[in-house]
Amino acid sequence: MGTKKMPPKKKNPMRQCAGCGERREKKELIRIIRTPEGEVQVDFTGKKNGRGAYICNSVDCLKLAQKKKSLERSLKITIPESIYQELAKEMGSKNEDG
Repeated sequence: MGTKKMPPKKKNPMRQCAGCGERREKKELIRIIRTPEGEVQVDFTGKKNGRGAYICNSVDCLKLAQKKKSLERSLKITIPESIYQELAKEMGSKNEDG
């Protein structure tokens, strides 16, 4: 009778890093996508269209994912070495920016 309805708690979606396998909140991870055109891109916004895989903002996790080929399996595409180098460079510059 005098009970107030509490607003539902907002759930933070959890995603698993393709490198280390650790589960973290989606906003803590970087999304890597395969676009409908077949390109591989880094999606810092998390809103681009395409099949996504998540990775910690760490070059070490990227190297681990490359070694295990887990990003390739998640995105269902062969990823050339140049893409990994570009991702590492973008991750490095993102870490320096803040």
